[in-house]
Amino acid sequence: MTQTMERNETKEMICIVCPVGCRLRAERTGDAVRVAGNTCPKGERYAAEELTNPTRTVTTSIPVAGGHMALLSVKTKQPVPKAKIPQVLRELSRARAGAPVAVGDVVLHDAAGTGVDVVATRSVRKTAK
Repeated sequence: MTQTMERNETKEMICIVCPVGCRLRAERTGDAVRVAGNTCPKGERYAAEELTNPTRTVTTSIPVAGGHMALLSVKTKQPVPKAKIPQVLRELSRARAGAPVAVGDVVLHDAAGTGVDVVATRSVRKTAK
């Protein structure tokens, strides 16, 4: 027996795409999404994506060995599915970098199987010994 689940959901949110901060109401009935309250098309896209496939950019820091700083700030190169964030953070908790590191260097490839790399957001120079 195949069971189908009808996806009916309503979510109210504030758009974060631009400084206006429109109050949005997104309703999903089956595969159809209707958005109200947006003043531009960006808000409509944001609300629809937030309701159907929410994503976030993950930022954190990891230890760096041999550098002038103990920690290296990093972020996902693109947003990742919200449901994958705990797995991405678990992988990053085990990640280590070695100095020197430049902005944009990949510190973790394909984080949590998302196809998204994690990159350095600052440079750390190697300490002289």
